[in-house]
Amino acid sequence: MPKPVRPSEEMQRWSVLLEDELSSWPQVSRKKMFGMKTFYRGSNIFAGVPDKRSFFSPNGVIFKISDATPSQIARMKTDKRVMLEFGKVQKWYNFEIKSDKDLQGALIWIGASYERAGKLRP
Repeated sequence: MPKPVRPSEEMQRWSVLLEDELSSWPQVSRKKMFGMKTFYRGSNIFAGVPDKRSFFSPNGVIFKISDATPSQIARMKTDKRVMLEFGKVQKWYNFEIKSDKDLQGALIWIGASYERAGKLRP
């Protein structure tokens, strides 16, 4: 497991925006874990945004896609904001946010994660 780091001030602001958006999605609940706010669809976890801690970098959010499709993996490989290394075993991926423009990209990947969580058994 990577060593947690403190989120940047900008990431703290982005986390609030992401948390507000994710909390409005159907069947989503929140919990705190490892200094992050984690999001569940039903009983399946699908994302985490920094609260007091972040993984990998001060500006990263994580999302989980179990059984990612070949096209999703190919897209992740070409998206320089996605870090694939952590997800090999746990199926967790890091998305690096560098500006407000990256929030939309984060929501796209978290949305794919949310959709997959809805198809998993509890």
